[in-house]
Amino acid sequence: MSIDQAPDLGRRIRQRFIGRPDSVNTKLRTRRFNLLLERFPDLPDMEVIDLGGSVRTWTRAPARPAHVHLLNIEPPVDEPPDWITVQLGDACELPSNLAGRTFDLVFSNSVIEHVGGHERRLRFAESVHRLAERHWVQAPYQYFPLEPHWLFPMFQFLPLPVQIAIAARWPLSGGVRPRTRAEALPKVLEIELMTRTLMRYYFPGSEHLSERLFGLRKSLIAVRD
Repeated sequence: MSIDQAPDLGRRIRQRFIGRPDSVNTKLRTRRFNLLLERFPDLPDMEVIDLGGSVRTWTRAPARPAHVHLLNIEPPVDEPPDWITVQLGDACELPSNLAGRTFDLVFSNSVIEHVGGHERRLRFAESVHRLAERHWVQAPYQYFPLEPHWLFPMFQFLPLPVQIAIAARWPLSGGVRPRTRAEALPKVLEIELMTRTLMRYYFPGSEHLSERLFGLRKSLIAVRD
């Protein structure tokens, strides 16, 4: 069976890693959320702003804040409950109604690697610092051997033309798989995984945690509590 003939098989395999309630990623998110609760035991009383997150993150969480303000450039897939406010907007260029607001906690999960280059990551970090004194910002680690978006080993270290060729054919990639190399190029360029040096630069006053899988550092968390 060729790669092009196996989209359904690829989808099923990907779901073992991401998406299903029993997937590896779901178990890691649950473990991560439990750590969040350890660091912020007063979360149920908090007003949280989630930069770039989803409604599903919170409706499936083991505990929920008093209120969540969700800021994302894309509309939500799921209908938000009354304790979640959804706003379309760019976390790197805060909407005017948020410029002077503060929250109890800024939360962000796997977003900073998508915002588009160093200058925008700086602005993203500035938004985090501006919106609350406390924060929890997670990002995938660049040197984990399995690239988490494409689920392809060492994808992030391959030459760009090779990445593009893989992205256009690899059945385990998330979302709508690009049909051509021209469609694949912006999707590949849009992801820039984080290193410990970068996270410490963007969040110099934070404590920096490492999330591990099979003993290897899988993701980075900047936390200030």
